[in-house]
Amino acid sequence: MNHLTIGKSPAACRRMNPGSPLPLRVLCLAWWVGSIISNFPCLAFAQSTCEGIHLEIPNLRNNAGGVACALFSGPEGYPKKFMRYADKIVIAKVKGREAHCDFVGVEPGTYAIAVIHDENLNGELDTNFFGVPKEGYGFSGGAEVSMLSAPSFSEAEFSYDGEVLNLLISLNY
Repeated sequence: MNHLTIGKSPAACRRMNPGSPLPLRVLCLAWWVGSIISNFPCLAFAQSTCEGIHLEIPNLRNNAGGVACALFSGPEGYPKKFMRYADKIVIAKVKGREAHCDFVGVEPGTYAIAVIHDENLNGELDTNFFGVPKEGYGFSGGAEVSMLSAPSFSEAEFSYDGEVLNLLISLNY
């Protein structure tokens, strides 16, 4: 196993590569910074200039839990079966009463997004006895729920050209 495998703990970093001319702390710090920058290019540059789909989710009911954003490239499983069919899923912390989700490395195409405010962090949109959502939810394109049915992919779809795309998705509670 390569000693620079992602996921090494600080304790494992202290044990790795004892014959290196650089102190282990320097190697570990360099590895950590390199992995962050290579995996999250928007952290190294301003987010507004980083290619990708950037979501702003404002006016959350509270600052509890997190926000799950799911990006779909087709109608299969949209929006309810995001764990199985979404192309990308981003979980964001709530800061204040808003959240931001960034999808980077997205190819040009047609997509739809579903967002939930998972207040209790159980990984699903909680509903009451009648199936009415108890947590916030929203969709791209301003698509809305009708007759207690989630919108279709075609109602929420949008085109993405591979450049910077900033979207605002307001949640319904």
